[in-house]
Amino acid sequence: MAQTITQKILARAANRKFVETGENVWLNVDILLTHDVCGPPTFDIFKEKFGSGAKVWDPEKIVVLPDHYIFTENEHAHRNIDLLRKFSKEQNLPNYYDVGTDRYKGVCHVALAEEGYNLPGTVLFGTDSHTCTSGAFGMFGTGIGNTDAAFILGTGKIWEKVPESMKFIFEGQMPDYLAAKDLILQILGDIGTDGATYRAMEFDGSAVYSLPMEERMTLTNMAIEAGGMNGIIAADNVTEAYVQERSGKPYEIFKSDPDADYHSIYRYRVEELEPVVAMPHSPDNRATVRSVQDTRITKSYIGSCTGGKLSDFVMAAGILKGKTVSVPTNIVPATVEVAQSLETELVEGQPIKKILEDAGCTIARPSCAACLGGPSDTFGRSEDNDLVVSTTNRNFPGRMGSKKAGVCLASPLTAAASAITGKLTDPREFLR
Repeated sequence: MAQTITQKILARAANRKFVETGENVWLNVDILLTHDVCGPPTFDIFKEKFGSGAKVWDPEKIVVLPDHYIFTENEHAHRNIDLLRKFSKEQNLPNYYDVGTDRYKGVCHVALAEEGYNLPGTVLFGTDSHTCTSGAFGMFGTGIGNTDAAFILGTGKIWEKVPESMKFIFEGQMPDYLAAKDLILQILGDIGTDGATYRAMEFDGSAVYSLPMEERMTLTNMAIEAGGMNGIIAADNVTEAYVQERSGKPYEIFKSDPDADYHSIYRYRVEELEPVVAMPHSPDNRATVRSVQDTRITKSYIGSCTGGKLSDFVMAAGILKGKTVSVPTNIVPATVEVAQSLETELVEGQPIKKILEDAGCTIARPSCAACLGGPSDTFGRSEDNDLVVSTTNRNFPGRMGSKKAGVCLASPLTAAASAITGKLTDPREFLR
C-alpha cells in the first residue's frame, strides 16, 4: 500500500512495513534532545517515575544542548545549567555540550545538524517545539513535553499517532530577492497557524531542492507555526553530502510513493511570489513587504535557529555591504561554528563579519538570545514600544521581551534592507 515519507519512517521506527494515518504505534526513538529550559524538569520527572537511582535507556542517544538562557547573570538560568551538568555526570552522558567549555555549540536545532545527529530515515524527539527543523534531512523530528521526554529517557520508546500529510510544492527558479523564510510565511498566510494541526508538512518541488540544507531547515523549522507535527523534505544528493561530511553512521533514505494519499496539496511558482513579512502579533499575519513599506521600525534582529545560520548571514551581508544601518541591528550567530565562519566566509571578497561590523551591526555570542525573550540582561531583548523586524520564528506579544513591543517576521534579506532604511523595506530596493 502507498505511503508518505512520514508514514514510512514511522513504520521503520515501529518495526512495521506499513502504518495507517490515525493509527497509534509504539516508536523506537533514535535521538532524544533536550536543553537548559526543559532538561531540568524532564530529569526530575524521570527520577520521580523511574527511581532516583534509575539509569537512562541509552546514554549515546541522548543529546543535551544548553542554548536558551546562556549569557546572562540570572541566577535561575545558572541553576538550570548546574542541573544539566549534575544529571549528565550522574548518567555518564557523552553528548552533553557544556556552557563555558570548548564543547559548547549554541542553538540546539542547528547544532544537531552540524554535529551529525540528523540522519535520513531516523526519528528524533526533542523538548522544544522547533525540533521539526531536523525534518529537512529526510527524517522525522518533532517536539514533545517533559513527561513524554522522561518516558523516553527510561524506555527509549514513545506512543504516537501517525499524522496525515499535507504537501507543499514549490516549482521554478528562486529569484535572488526570495528566501526560504518567504516561502514558509507564504504558506502560513495561506493556511493559518492551525492549518496543519497534527499533520506532517511535506515540502517538494524543484525550488525546494535548489535550496542549500540550511535554507531547507528554515522551511521545516516553522512547520510548528502552522500547528504541524513535523515538517519534512526527502533526502537528495545535497542532503547526503552534508550528512556524510559530519557523520559516518548508516542511514536509510525514504521517499513518498507517487500515489500516496494527502490531506491537501498546495502548489506555488516561486517566480510569482514576492518578499513577505508577518506583522504583529501572529506568524500568519502575512503581508507583502511592498504593501507595508515605510512602516517605521526601531530595531533589526538577524539570528535564531530560523535566521542565524551561515546562509542567512551571507544573504544579509550581500545587502549590507557598503551600507550603514540606521537602527540598532543585532546579529546573533546560531552556533559557534557559524560565528567562526563569519570570519572566514567571504562575500564579494570581504569577510562577512567585517561587512556586518562596518555596517554598524552588533554581533553577539552564539545562543538563542532574545528569540525567547529571556532575562532582562539578554542580548537584543525588545523594550516597550519597539517594533523589531526579525528573522526569528514567532511574534506573539512578549515573545522577544516586552509585551508592549511588536515583532515583524521576515527573511534575512528583508531584515537587512529594513535595517538600512529604518522602515520595512523590500530587498529588491537593494538588489536592482
